[in-house]
Amino acid sequence: MLLRGTDALKEAAAAGQALPGFVAYNLETVQGITAAAEASGRPVLIQAGSSPFKHAGRDALMRLALDAAGRSAARLGVHLDHSRDLDEITACLEAGYSSVMVDGSHLPFTENIALTKEAVRRARDHGAWVEAELGALPGDEDVSTDAVAQAAAMTDPQQAGEFVAATGVDALAVAVGNVHGFTKNPVHLDLDRLAKIHEAVPVPLVLHGASGLPVEELHGALARGVAKVNVNAELRRAYLEAVRATLPSALPGSDVVSLWAAGRDAVRDTALEIIGRLSPPAHEGNT
Repeated sequence: MLLRGTDALKEAAAAGQALPGFVAYNLETVQGITAAAEASGRPVLIQAGSSPFKHAGRDALMRLALDAAGRSAARLGVHLDHSRDLDEITACLEAGYSSVMVDGSHLPFTENIALTKEAVRRARDHGAWVEAELGALPGDEDVSTDAVAQAAAMTDPQQAGEFVAATGVDALAVAVGNVHGFTKNPVHLDLDRLAKIHEAVPVPLVLHGASGLPVEELHGALARGVAKVNVNAELRRAYLEAVRATLPSALPGSDVVSLWAAGRDAVRDTALEIIGRLSPPAHEGNT
């Protein structure tokens, strides 16, 4: 069923858990994410967004994701990830997306506020919630580039409070040492900065670039207001490794179906494992 409203996001925040946002590029990744949601019994977001649209086409991928969510018994939201285009945001809202992310992080502060306010206005007309981003997250959304976080580009706690108050967003994506994609450089989150942002901001926080993040860092983020976690690179790697392992047996018969099935199942299994990480053990505290 299509998951609407912010209840799942707020429930995750209250429980010290996180709503997983998994990026989908094609039919098999949509199927794998859907299967993981069904197996886990947890709410999940299918993130069919701006970057995957370049590969699959916007209308085709929108329909795939919305159809999967509507037909499934699982609680599945369909989320537009990293959009800088108000027309694209409007198209997804009109198609039935349950949430959108407007990404004005590349803009000056006041321009980011203006863009985000307009996205919020449009989303309210369609009953959808809005995520925005403040601070610059390095790396590429589709390819791991060994990105390195820069302290100067991280989210400022005071600005975060001003930004949320001015825009009315429902969730805020932050830059606190996280990066897009896998990296050979160890990732360390600035948990002190994250705690200050949490104190300044009355809405759930979002952590992009969680692939490969050490579990203790991830749980530290959950204890400091993060209630949505985005994962992409781990699913991409699982898909590609499954395809590589299946290719030798598939080539003689040109068996593309076995390749697609292997990739789909790898996405499902990896997403299930990640969902488990987003529920810290009951004894973990806010330390």
